[in-house]
Amino acid sequence: MSQVNSPTEYEAVVARRWRDHLRAAFPAGLRGAERAGVDMVLLDAYVAGCVSTWLNNGGALDTDRHRILRDCIADLDQVLPLLDEADGVHYFQDLRGLAQLVADTDPQPSERP
Repeated sequence: MSQVNSPTEYEAVVARRWRDHLRAAFPAGLRGAERAGVDMVLLDAYVAGCVSTWLNNGGALDTDRHRILRDCIADLDQVLPLLDEADGVHYFQDLRGLAQLVADTDPQPSERP
C-alpha cells in the first residue's frame, strides 16, 4: 500500500477496501464450515462488525473490539494456510489485510456503564 499522509486518507483507504470487500461474495463452500476449529462465517462477521464500527466511529475502535479484532487476525493466520483457491483464499487474505489496517490504529478506552 502506498504511504498515507493523514488519518483522513487512512480512513479513505480502509473505506475503499471495505466497499470492495462488501462487493465480494462469501465463499459458498465455507458457509457453515470450520477450519482449525474456527467458524468461517463467524470469523467474517466479527471482522465485519469491527471494521464497520471503526468506520462509523471516525476511525476509532474501543479496546474490547480492538481485542476481538486481534483475536480474529490470529484466527485468520491459523486458517489461511489451510485454504486454497476453491475455498476462497483470496477473500480471507483480503479480510485479513482489512482487519490489520484497522488493528494497526490505537484503541480507544471502552466506555463502561
